[in-house]
Formats: sequence, C-alpha cells, structure tokens
Amino acid sequence: MGPAARYAAIAAALAAAAALALLLPAQRQAQHAGTPNGYQGFIPNGVISYDGHQDPAGTLMLDNGTAIRDAIWDGQYAGTIIQNHNQMVQLNSQWVGRTDPVNHQPYVPLQDLYVIKGQVPIQQATINGQTYYVIEADKINPANIAGFYTYDKWIPNFIAAMNMPGTYAAGLPGNSPVFTWTNTTGTLVYQTQLYGQYGPFPGRYVLVLPNKTIIPYGVNNDVAGAALSNFYTPNQTYNPSS
Repeated sequence: MGPAARYAAIAAALAAAAALALLLPAQRQAQHAGTPNGYQGFIPNGVISYDGHQDPAGTLMLDNGTAIRDAIWDGQYAGTIIQNHNQMVQLNSQWVGRTDPVNHQPYVPLQDLYVIKGQVPIQQATINGQTYYVIEADKINPANIAGFYTYDKWIPNFIAAMNMPGTYAAGLPGNSPVFTWTNTTGTLVYQTQLYGQYGPFPGRYVLVLPNKTIIPYGVNNDVAGAALSNFYTPNQTYNPSS
C-alpha cells in the first residue's frame, strides 16, 4: 500500500470513529448530587434510548430544591420504573376527571417518584449533541431507593417535606374525616386507596409537617428500600384533631 492509500485508509478510519462517537454517549467524570443525609427524588416523564437500551428519563430533584432536568435513570429498577410509570399514566387516563364518591370532587393527576436516601452518583453524557445527567443506579444501595406517588403539582412539596426536620409519616384509618374534606387533600386520600386496587400502589398515607399540614401519598411495593421503611409502614395514625 502506497503512502496515499495509507493516508486514505487512516482518514477513513478516523471518519468512522467520529461517526460512531456521535451515536454513543460521551461520558465525563462521575459526580455526586445531593447531601449525604438528604432525600433526593427522581420524577420520570418518559423513556430514552441510552447505551443500547431503554431507560427512564425525567427530573432529579435534590434535597435543596434544585431541579436537574434531562436526567436519565440507568441501572437497577430501570425497567420497573418504566413499567410502573406507564401504569400510573394509564390509571390517570382512566380516573382523572371522574368524581370522588366521598367528597364529590374531581380526581387529579398523580405522579410517581423514586426517592434516594443520601447522595446520588451521576455523570454527564452527551447524546446527539444534548447534555444529560445519568443516575448510576447500580452504585446506589437498593435499601436507599423507594417509590412513592402523590398529586403531580405537589411533588416538590413532597420532597421538601421529607427533608424537613419534624415531618413524620402516618396512616389514615378507613373512617378518617379527611376523606370528606372538599379539597385536593381529601380527594387524594381516597384516590391513592383507589389506585392501590390496580397495582402495587397502596395508599392512604400522609406526611405530617411541623405546621400540621398534611400531604397524602401512596407507595410503590416494587421499589421498597428498607432505609425508607418509616415512610412505608408508619407506626403512627393521623388524627386531624391532634
């Protein structure tokens, strides 16, 4: 092979490598987001093709309120998150707009989220020219990951409440007067119980903030890390008169 042919072969190889690089995520140095004692939340809103497979895409909300958009959950529970998020979307399409038979208010859209206790390992990846933030889920202790759901507009409040000193979780008895409240809170306690009949989504739980505000929520039994068991099996019962 003459010099011209060798140069042509090298140029072709470099061009092929450059073309391949455009199709693969460009990795950067891994980082950690959030604080060691905080609760971070991943809120899925779709699916993306990453590193040869489908992963959940969405927003990572940190314990200080920072929202990292264009986040990708890669690793353990990725398929479960996709499946359960799709089921939540389906339940919303079936029930939102119908009327709660107890408080006579319309059902509202519910959103699933996946809470990580402690710091979250992430790294940047460039896919088709856009920067994404990849959560390296396989590096997280599964005991520190748990799934929840609540009213979609209250997700930031839910994460903030989990990180607020003095907040505690409680269950509601079936005859709780909260069911009759003619507001979104009253609707949610019944709606989370309703969704629990159609999937691994038991509800009728509340976060009780120090100012006595409550945020109703449900849990995801498919992603139930032991380190968050106080939110899954609260040992208190909420009484609105207390």
